[in-house]
Amino acid sequence: MSDSPFDAVLCDLDGVVRLWDPDGMTALDREAGLAEGTLAAAAFHPALLDAAVSGRISDEQWRQRVAEDLAGSCGSAALAQDLVGGWEALTGRVDTDVLELLTSVRSRIPVVLVSNATTRLEADLAALGLADAFDAVINTARIGVAKPNHQVFEAAAQTVGAELRRCLFVDDTPGHVAAAKSAGLTGHHYRGVEGLRSALVSLGV
Repeated sequence: MSDSPFDAVLCDLDGVVRLWDPDGMTALDREAGLAEGTLAAAAFHPALLDAAVSGRISDEQWRQRVAEDLAGSCGSAALAQDLVGGWEALTGRVDTDVLELLTSVRSRIPVVLVSNATTRLEADLAALGLADAFDAVINTARIGVAKPNHQVFEAAAQTVGAELRRCLFVDDTPGHVAAAKSAGLTGHHYRGVEGLRSALVSLGV
């Protein structure tokens, strides 16, 4: 039995375990002759993104919708598809320091990945070598609701038989951390691996 005050750590993926090149999408904009931010604005339009990460549309449908939205800006549907194809090829990179830290935590208590993701998440985890890096994975596209909905935290805790009040939630989005706290979890706003390491020590994890 662990003497940790927590029964599980629930951890976000993007911005914590997986990092993205901040110039990745803007570089694609420049290559396509578009104003920087054009691709991101289409891809992350709130209503469309919400549909993708809550599973109302598949990852493929999401990217097809983005390509359709960009056809006018790109000058043709074919060029828009090429742009979206370049975006689809981006996978980000694993922060190995964070992964090492979470692996150490796993030797004592379960770590559950909790990601507002599309139906592509499982393939991405495999491509990044993370398929077995967590004790469980909550992909919001598979459960039909996304963070900050409290049902996401409940589903994550249930996967490892933990009570919400005995879960530590780690996320780089302040609103998600606030929602977790209101649901009864302990929250840590992630801003870097050393801050997370210090928090884990101070919290007795």
